[in-house]
Amino acid sequence: MDPHLLTTFVTVARHGSFSAAAAELGYTQSAISQQIAALEADLGLALLRRRPVEPTPAGRRLLEHAGPLLLRLRAARADVLRTAAEPSHLLRVAATPLAVNPVVAARLAAARAAQPRLEVRLRTCRAERLAALVAEGRAELGLAGGIAAPSDPLRLPESGPMSTAGVSEEDLVVVLEPGHPLAGRARLRLADLIDARWLDTPLCPLTRLRDLVGDGFPVGLEYEGDDVHTVLTLAAAGHGLTLLPASAVPAGGGPVCAVPVAAPRLVHRVELLHAALPPGPATALAAALAG
Repeated sequence: MDPHLLTTFVTVARHGSFSAAAAELGYTQSAISQQIAALEADLGLALLRRRPVEPTPAGRRLLEHAGPLLLRLRAARADVLRTAAEPSHLLRVAATPLAVNPVVAARLAAARAAQPRLEVRLRTCRAERLAALVAEGRAELGLAGGIAAPSDPLRLPESGPMSTAGVSEEDLVVVLEPGHPLAGRARLRLADLIDARWLDTPLCPLTRLRDLVGDGFPVGLEYEGDDVHTVLTLAAAGHGLTLLPASAVPAGGGPVCAVPVAAPRLVHRVELLHAALPPGPATALAAALAG
């Protein structure tokens, strides 16, 4: 399959529109239609229904493969270009929310003190985007954070050859409103909270919690953002419980009550990921962050 045709197909399917895909890719609508027809002729299958524009069953199956395939192609290009690139003192670091914890911040400060010329450009993004940014060469280093069992690696999207290293593991706390009946406990078992209402957020996705603990954990409120202050405010107002690393809650709890988790033993784990790095500032920073 021609990757250019595959890119066009993915773009049309994402927009649900030939004209919108043409505008994004810089083609005429007629050219987009011809490219889709060429891909369908190559496979001998209809991939898109035209009114409305949506994938057929075969098209949906192709979309499952298309994203990883195109990412691997972009990653291969970036990996080859890296071999000829000159070492740079300007490094781009992508991090998921909560990945830059006190341990990471301190190691970053030490690395900058050891390399006075080092410039760091830090951006945050969702976990599903992080590996792609690193693989495509739009960030030299990535810091991914998530809930895991101790020493268990995070589940990161497949994005080609990538080195990973554990950076830190931090205890989790259950965040409750101050007036909650369980707010005074010394520790809490998550199994005792499966029927409580929970906030479903990118910082603590309930699908991940159910994977680790079991069914239950009904949604009290779904929040699609990743601002910690907003999550704490929602929890303080009684919209639901959530799990956060202990360092994300203000000293003394602030507007909420934070109770350590007794069982199961879970942590907020941070991992460093990067593709092949040439000797120089990027390699030195990776070593400093990994500790």
